[in-house]
Amino acid sequence: MASKLICSILMICHLVLLPLFIYPSFADSLPSDPVSPGSVCKSTPDPSYCRSVLPNQTTNVYNYGRFSVRKSLSQSRKFVNLVEKYLRKYRQSLSVSAIRALEDCRFLADLNMDFLLSSFKTVNATSSTLSNVEADDVQTFLSAILTNQQTCLDGLQSTSSAWSIRNGISVPLTNDTKLYSVSLALFTKGWVPKRKKKATWQPSSSKQLGFKHGRLLMRMSSRARSIYETVSRRKLLQTNNTDEEVLVSDIVTVSQDGSGNFTTINDAISAAPNNTNGANGYFVIYITAGVYQEYVSIAKNKKYLMVIGDGINQTIITGNRSVVDGWTTFNSATFVLQNCNIYPRQPMSGQFNAITAQGRTDPNQNTGISIHDCNIMPADDLASSNTTFKTYLGRPWKEYSRTVYMQNFMGSLIDPAGWREWNGDFALSTLYYAEY
Repeated sequence: MASKLICSILMICHLVLLPLFIYPSFADSLPSDPVSPGSVCKSTPDPSYCRSVLPNQTTNVYNYGRFSVRKSLSQSRKFVNLVEKYLRKYRQSLSVSAIRALEDCRFLADLNMDFLLSSFKTVNATSSTLSNVEADDVQTFLSAILTNQQTCLDGLQSTSSAWSIRNGISVPLTNDTKLYSVSLALFTKGWVPKRKKKATWQPSSSKQLGFKHGRLLMRMSSRARSIYETVSRRKLLQTNNTDEEVLVSDIVTVSQDGSGNFTTINDAISAAPNNTNGANGYFVIYITAGVYQEYVSIAKNKKYLMVIGDGINQTIITGNRSVVDGWTTFNSATFVLQNCNIYPRQPMSGQFNAITAQGRTDPNQNTGISIHDCNIMPADDLASSNTTFKTYLGRPWKEYSRTVYMQNFMGSLIDPAGWREWNGDFALSTLYYAEY
């Protein structure tokens, strides 16, 4: 939502030795220089597995990268077919939770196939360099694939039928994850430019795109503006700098009393155009005040959607799915936290609050959690409690956990330690946590 959001947080080969003078050391070589598979694999998290995947021939990093992405694409197609066959064959004997976990895996695997196809087209269309935007896009796709793999695995391992699907699905899933990690590492080595790290972070001198004092700046047609201002009962902020505005292509409204274009959010999403180009702007869905008991699902071909509500405690989207009923955590509510109020609530006796638990599993992933320009304050039950409960900014769920807090107001409820370990010294040497 563009309005402020209350977030209730509960603890929740064989190697041929070559004379050293033939090739420069890999660390000093250019991506276009020929290197052996053994040398290039040193830049991956699992060199041994990498050597077993790459062809036993000397070439440059670009060619190794293309090979691994192509092989990853082939494996992703096989995995989609594997999950579909498994569901058809064993559905009658699987628990509800296992079926839903497998359906999540099928959806995620289908996304991975799309991401890999897009990535392969990009790297195969160039002999060497990519623009920064193209490189960022492919790195993001390959990073997301690893996240999807882990999400699938977590879901399978949490089901009551985990033992029966481990060999059928989990083993190839794990092997494919290793391959995708190789693809990400080789792409990062070859195409992602090395950026010099600044000693200290400084805020941009330009205003933040899209927001000003928590308000969204939008540019739209006079017709769309009239609809927006009528339904929201407020005037759009004006600016002379179009670089600060978010372009809107069209707007529809959702209202439970029938006065809008739709009465449900999902119907509005279904009516949105498919595979839109971001240069044409966002399709805005304005949801008027009310309690919407529905499970919002946005298909992968519904791009550049913006959903705006009437405000905190006005537009409420609610549901009651839980693990007890066989649902997985995938497809549960997910938000980008920016310009939000975050209210940790009172935990159960003997527990504590951790606002984040980020799960990055690979050092080359460009993923993480960022919380920007938010207010972190205790919810009423925590503020009035006679018992002292500790609240932390986060703890590392996975080995390469990465979380950044930027320009937030933090109340006294945050423990002076700031962060909490997960289990002993797990991930303490590989995580990245920062506050600016």
